[in-house]
Amino acid sequence: MGKSKEKKNRSLEVEEERADAMGKQFETINVKIKEISENPEKKISPVIGYFPSGFDPSKNSEESNSKSGVISSVKVYKNPKRNPKNPRLEVVVGVGGSAVNFVGTSYSGEARTPQLCNYALGVLDKETGVLKMVPIAANKIFRLEPKVAGLEQPENESRDADKETEAYEERNEKFMNVTRMYSTKKNIRRDEKRETLRKTDDVGAQEGMEQKLEGIKVNMEALEAVSSTANARNIPPHDLEANEVEMAYPLDRIILKGEWDYLQDIFHKVHGGSELAQDVYPSFVLNRVHTVQKIKDESSRRRMAGILSYITHLVRFKDRHSMDGVLSAKLHKLPSILSQKFSTMFASTTEKRLPQDKLDLLISYVLVLSLFADDFRSDPSDIARDLRMNPLTLRTHYESLGCKFVRENLSLVATLPVPLTFQTIKIKRKRQK
Repeated sequence: MGKSKEKKNRSLEVEEERADAMGKQFETINVKIKEISENPEKKISPVIGYFPSGFDPSKNSEESNSKSGVISSVKVYKNPKRNPKNPRLEVVVGVGGSAVNFVGTSYSGEARTPQLCNYALGVLDKETGVLKMVPIAANKIFRLEPKVAGLEQPENESRDADKETEAYEERNEKFMNVTRMYSTKKNIRRDEKRETLRKTDDVGAQEGMEQKLEGIKVNMEALEAVSSTANARNIPPHDLEANEVEMAYPLDRIILKGEWDYLQDIFHKVHGGSELAQDVYPSFVLNRVHTVQKIKDESSRRRMAGILSYITHLVRFKDRHSMDGVLSAKLHKLPSILSQKFSTMFASTTEKRLPQDKLDLLISYVLVLSLFADDFRSDPSDIARDLRMNPLTLRTHYESLGCKFVRENLSLVATLPVPLTFQTIKIKRKRQK
């Protein structure tokens, strides 16, 4: 069991209750306390359990002369792969003459409730005046539930999984409640937005997919285009059957609902009459602030300002992971909710620089949003300067998005015809000699 530890100058007054004809009398005893430490590698600590069903083993053994109804075996199972300091135990109490076993675990059922105190078993020796305190196994009191051997239903596993899921959701809800009660307003808003994004990604995407599965039509030409240009094009979510230009690249699938509250910096500056800092915002955004000021409807003005803010965050995230744009990214404050999203979508876990395929995807997101900002007639000169790219090279990215270039006032402007059509790349096969 381990070495015993005797606490110095520690005593306990124990009141012994004795009943007589006149009433109750108490005797006070001074005892010494010895605490025996736990050593699970050598011996297991005592196990304490109780029978919630009302089964009384001591009463049954006294009343019954046969072995029926008497505890016949007590077995303790331990998972050897678990940490010895936090073992997973299972206690099985067998009853003679019955197929019923009483089973209790340290990891399921009542044992999963929060542990708010420590338990120990005390043994008092009146002759020596010593009270030995022994810790109990797993610091748990086992609830011994009756189970019939051979009648375990397969559906119990699914029920346990459902219960674990419910317990997980309940635990998360408790953490959220604690955050709302004691945390700062910034942290509260952050957690609420993360929860909104999680629900949007999990539930909304599934519901939308289920609705589109019924009566879906396969566009073979689009499949051939995608298969032939899979390595040449990396684009945001799109709809090949959209007949309206704004639905070709749905904005609500690019900027999620919970992210708009973090894209209000340009709106507040324009509404307050302050100018945007030249060294913080890209030239594309600075050249289009006047369009935000001209919009009379507040919701449309917030939408346009949010798009420009999102472009700013994408461009500065690219600068942060490039050699020539680090200085411009130092002054930029990227919201944590967007930083986490961009890191998942575009960044690499092994290298500081963005992988080429992820970089192409980021550029595609910037170009699509720039089309929204320019009412789908965009001059690529200033956004090419912000992305630190050659306009001719950037033109291929526009074309991979399905854009067409038209000449307007002696300059080329990118437009987006609908429905979307992508260029296909024909690969010539070498003739076998």
